[in-house]
Amino acid sequence: MTTENGNLTILLEDVKRIYKVGVERIHALNGVSLKVYENEFVAIMGHSGSGKSTLMNVIGCLDRATSGSYELDGQDTTAIGDAALARVRNEQIGFVFQSFELMPQLSALKNVEMPLIYSRSGWFGRRKLACQALDRVGLASRMKHKPNQLSGGEKQRVAIARALICNPSILLADEPTGNLDSKTSGSILALFDELHLQGQTIIMVTHEENVAAHAKRIIRMEDGCICSDLPREKDTDNNPGPHGDLQEGTS
Repeated sequence: MTTENGNLTILLEDVKRIYKVGVERIHALNGVSLKVYENEFVAIMGHSGSGKSTLMNVIGCLDRATSGSYELDGQDTTAIGDAALARVRNEQIGFVFQSFELMPQLSALKNVEMPLIYSRSGWFGRRKLACQALDRVGLASRMKHKPNQLSGGEKQRVAIARALICNPSILLADEPTGNLDSKTSGSILALFDELHLQGQTIIMVTHEENVAAHAKRIIRMEDGCICSDLPREKDTDNNPGPHGDLQEGTS
């Protein structure tokens, strides 16, 4: 769908996610509606229990909404089967996790190739594509190294290359600098800035204000609802702790 803001990539309408724990019903998402357009860089923030991780899981097709609808590139993900949903995750969403999630026995090149096993495009030209992806994140010289031979920043760059190899509609990053020191975090965030300038749509879940400051739009959540959705320069609802971040756990 194309609008005056450009191509609509993500459309959530009145999304609710309710978990049953014994006799208790936990409302993790309470009627969330959200639009994200192509080439936006969005940060999702909130305290522990705010619903930001649940929202990330729904957007990433790792979890299904209890009610409401979620369209990705015009496809209603709430109306498709598990196999089709798995293809959406593989081909349209690139994941970057705090803990890297690399396979320790494989080289950087082999780790980056992995999503192509499950892609409908198959393994054709996989080595070339993986080399290009690693070169894109500045790791052309480290392709044969295994994760235990790489620094934390290099591991995250491998994870980003793996996320990009299927040319996803969205890059979904969950606390991507959470396990990195401040200098390395800065280089990873600079890479996200560069990818955004190249046209990549990025959604980043974080509790750190200095990390969210790289996004162009900041969404804040509370009690399963979006309480603020503003361009970065208009976002004033900041409560930084002594180190410039929200002093909280992961939700």
